[in-house]
Amino acid sequence: MLCSCSRILAHKNLNFASLSASFLLSKQLSFNSKQALPPSLHNSPVPLISQSVKTGVPGPLLGSLRFNHSMASQSSAQSVHDFTVKDARGNDVDLSVYKGKVLLIVNVASQCGLTDSNYTELTQLYEKYKDQGLEILAFPCNQFGSQEPGSNEQIVEFACTRFKAEYPIFDKVDVNGNNAAPIYKFLKSSKGGLFGDSIKWNFSKFLVDKDGKVVDRYAPTTSPLSIEKDVKKLLGIA
Repeated sequence: MLCSCSRILAHKNLNFASLSASFLLSKQLSFNSKQALPPSLHNSPVPLISQSVKTGVPGPLLGSLRFNHSMASQSSAQSVHDFTVKDARGNDVDLSVYKGKVLLIVNVASQCGLTDSNYTELTQLYEKYKDQGLEILAFPCNQFGSQEPGSNEQIVEFACTRFKAEYPIFDKVDVNGNNAAPIYKFLKSSKGGLFGDSIKWNFSKFLVDKDGKVVDRYAPTTSPLSIEKDVKKLLGIA
């Protein structure tokens, strides 16, 4: 504890008396979690200081370290299997569960001119090869013409009822821009498009091998059944 306090004092130029008082106050306040903080303590740095004491790392530096660790984990990703995404119900899904599977990853939309043909053929492709190791991962996206405006529940009901989709449909995401899902940043950096890395429209497709490596990318107008030969090759089917 003394070592931790010494490092904090050196970093923040706080005196030991004020640090001790803040720490004791934080312990007293945490004794009863239901007790409301007095108005004078609403902006108190107590939680930050007590967290620093526990770790031996100053609060602002601790936050910086956590942020950098998160960024490093994304930048060090080597395959699709390194990512965790949200399903349509908001639950985490570790994509490493798909190791050994061939993946077709598609950004889908319910009100697009390509919706009927793509959903129909995706279902046909999945039914034909799901037992041989094909998985289709559908990510709804509303960035193109606002053609996926519904809730996750509405999107899943639409795909499952109208097109008998049995493959997983995940949480709605952005695929372009600063808020693009990390998995899509990885996909785009692995396989750029004809006119740059950005996703051009609904139903762009990425084909991923059993090791989680992106091996091909297809335009929105490329029909799912037209890439059947590529899927079979990765599945090892003659």
